[in-house]
Amino acid sequence: MENQNTCIRVLADANQIKECKELLSTNQIVFTGLSNILALAGNEARLKILFLLEEEGELCPCDLADILSMSIPAISQHLRKMKDGRIIKARKVAQTIFYSIEPKHLKLLKPLFSHITESSKKAEQI
Repeated sequence: MENQNTCIRVLADANQIKECKELLSTNQIVFTGLSNILALAGNEARLKILFLLEEEGELCPCDLADILSMSIPAISQHLRKMKDGRIIKARKVAQTIFYSIEPKHLKLLKPLFSHITESSKKAEQI
């Protein structure tokens, strides 16, 4: 059986390789930031939390715990990870902390949320 993971290249395009490396290097900060956001949003519970925060504007941990049927400590742990990753921000009113998505991340996250809502609409039509 042949190994299909081989690459047989007659001639490398050195210019293309150089330009691609420069492109990656130029955008390294963006890759790092985007990778961090996607890694945090890649957890199902955190993705649901982000979706709800986008839908509602802001929510407190108690509301999220009730909505997601999770414990407040579990919700708080997810919120802390996202806050540490600077995806969400907190606002304190008396004894209650309200969380919302950092506005600079909405441009990236909104297409993901649109996909969720569009998929559920299509499923309802079936």
